[in-house]
Amino acid sequence: MQFGGLQELTLIDYPGKVAATVFSLGCNFRCYYCHNPELVLPEKIKGQPLITEGFVLEFLKSRMKLLQGLCITGGEPTLQGDLPLFIKAVKNLGFLVKLDTNGINPAMLHLLIADHLVDYIAMDVKTAPAKYETVTGTSVDIAKLKDSINLIKQSSLEYEFRTTMAPGITAQDVLAIADLIGGADNYYLQTFHDNGKCLKDVRYFGRSLSEAELQSLQEKLVDRFTHVAIRD
Repeated sequence: MQFGGLQELTLIDYPGKVAATVFSLGCNFRCYYCHNPELVLPEKIKGQPLITEGFVLEFLKSRMKLLQGLCITGGEPTLQGDLPLFIKAVKNLGFLVKLDTNGINPAMLHLLIADHLVDYIAMDVKTAPAKYETVTGTSVDIAKLKDSINLIKQSSLEYEFRTTMAPGITAQDVLAIADLIGGADNYYLQTFHDNGKCLKDVRYFGRSLSEAELQSLQEKLVDRFTHVAIRD
C-alpha cells in the first residue's frame, strides 16, 4: 500500500490507546464537507508526497515500546486490495488495528473481521439513506451500507458509528440514521470544523446545528444506543 500521510502520535483517534494514524489514498465518495481533498481527488493525489508501506512498518518497529495501535483511515482504506496483507504485517509487530471506513465495501469488512485483522472499527454514516447521493456526490448502494452495519454490529469487536454534523445535516437526518443503526453500542455526533479546504463551499448546503440543538438531539437518542455522545 501507499499512503498520503502519517501522524506519528494520536491520543484521540483510537479510544483508550496510544496510537499512530496512516492515511490511505483514494475514495469513492465526494462528500462536500470532506476536509482531506488531497487524499480523495486524483488530480490532488498526483501532487501528494507518497509514504510507502515499508516506511510505515519501519516506523512502527521503532515505536514498538511506545505505541499500542495503528489507526488506518483515508480516503477509504477498504478500496485497497492489499489492505489485508498490510494489516497482517502490522499485527505481526504486535499492534492493535483500528479501521475507519465509509462502509461501502462489506466484502472487505467481512474478510478483515473473519481473519481477526481488526480490533476496532469506526464507520461513518454520512446522512439519511435518502440523502446519501446528495452528500456523497455519487450514487450509493444502500444495501451495501446496511450489510456493513450488520457485520459490524454482529461482530465481537469494539466499534462505533459516527456522523459529522456538517452544514446541511439535519436532526431529521440523524433520526433516520438512528433507524438504520439502532441498537448499536456507540454512536457519536461529531462537531464539524471547517479547515478552509473542504471539497466544496459548505455554506451552500445549509447551516450546522447549534450546540443546544445537538444536545437536544442527543437526548432524543439516549434510549436507542448503549452510548451516544457529542464529540468535538
